[in-house]
Amino acid sequence: MNTPPVFQAFSPADPPAEAATPRRRLFRRSATLDDLNSLSRDTAIEALGIVFTEIGESHLKATMPVDGRTVQPYGLLHGGSSVLLAETLGSSAGNLCVEQDSMCVGLEINANHLRAVRDGKVTGIATALHVGGRTQVWEIRIEDGRGRLACISRLTLAVVPRPPV
Repeated sequence: MNTPPVFQAFSPADPPAEAATPRRRLFRRSATLDDLNSLSRDTAIEALGIVFTEIGESHLKATMPVDGRTVQPYGLLHGGSSVLLAETLGSSAGNLCVEQDSMCVGLEINANHLRAVRDGKVTGIATALHVGGRTQVWEIRIEDGRGRLACISRLTLAVVPRPPV
């Protein structure tokens, strides 16, 4: 799977990026793979076998098995399973981009299923198309075990205040 180019994120108060301006990390919150995977316990994420595998400077990657948990009756990867992987990646990445007093929630997701997958595992990678103060848009590419595009998805998130615990 190809790693996407580094995304430069600047808040509205920042000046326009110039060639000499150092890049800032897209993710404002620090998290480890263990942190993300432990948050998945006892959720649909864990039930489908989704595992976060890489946190890059500007992307988040996870895998999902193609097995009895994730296929439809005809033995093909279920489109809903792909969408769950896509929303998991985009929402998780989005929440790493906001301050502790905010959170991201899904507004809209779409997915185009481009190739049937019958076995093995798929890998999804989420990259930001837009990270703003009120909304975010993420592209999630899901590839089969041979690196072929199986699904392309776009997720729009709203950035909202985090409710008190």
